Amino acid sequence: MKKVDIQELLNAGAHFGHLTKKWNPNMARYIYGKKNGIHIINLYKTAAKIEEAQKALKQIASAGRKILYVSTKKQAKHIISENAQKVNMPYIAERWPGGMLTNFVTIRKAVKKMAAIDKMKKDGSYDTLSKKEKLQTDRLRAKLEKNLGSIVDMTRLPAALIVVDINKEHVAVAEANKLGIPVFAMVDTNTDPRKVTFPIPANDDASKSIELVMEYLTEAIAEGLSIRKEEREKAKAEKEAAKLMAEKQEAEKEVKKEVEPVAEEVAEEVNTENKEK
Repeated sequence: MKKVDIQELLNAGAHFGHLTKKWNPNMARYIYGKKNGIHIINLYKTAAKIEEAQKALKQIASAGRKILYVSTKKQAKHIISENAQKVNMPYIAERWPGGMLTNFVTIRKAVKKMAAIDKMKKDGSYDTLSKKEKLQTDRLRAKLEKNLGSIVDMTRLPAALIVVDINKEHVAVAEANKLGIPVFAMVDTNTDPRKVTFPIPANDDASKSIELVMEYLTEAIAEGLSIRKEEREKAKAEKEAAKLMAEKQEAEKEVKKEVEPVAEEVAEEVNTENKEK
């Protein structure tokens, strides 16, 4: 897992906050000071919070649970989608569907519609539709793919959310909080860190800052997944070894069953010969 480097955070501009007049007082404990009317974030606290988040995310990933990446802002959407794909996690980068978490059953039905349309194209029933119906079906499929295509494999609620810009993604954060789902988020000086479980004070507007923080978090998830893979392989090997041992013991029992009668016959013959002598 990549160790947090203060110099890297500094080079990425993670310490730049918003204008002092736009600050949220609840961010005071994470602010080092101000310069030219802009708040400066304390990067030592940023590093500590990243490490805290890394440990928690690693544990979640090692348990085999899904972690949902969320950010629809221009600077972050491509970054979170790339990072999510690296570790095969779901993500929302276009538009947060209202009720995505609180009404998850309905969202799953919409996802299943995509599968139903794909099935229609495979079994030929799509070809029986009129030109207008085909056009409507294709438009629906494209719309669903754009908004929900990245969560097709998320068959149950995620174990956690990773969010960039909690002000913009306030609906996602509110839904997660309502369901008790932990939220890991970059919090800038204009946000309220109390709304998230694992706040990471950092510049959430600069792409370099977002990219670096996401890299730290994603590597922690990758390590957790690696641990899970090793544990599963170890469990599989132990299971196979136990199976082989059982088979060996069974084979030994069968051999013993076959040998015992023969041994008894030999013993009787020896006894008989001794008596005759």
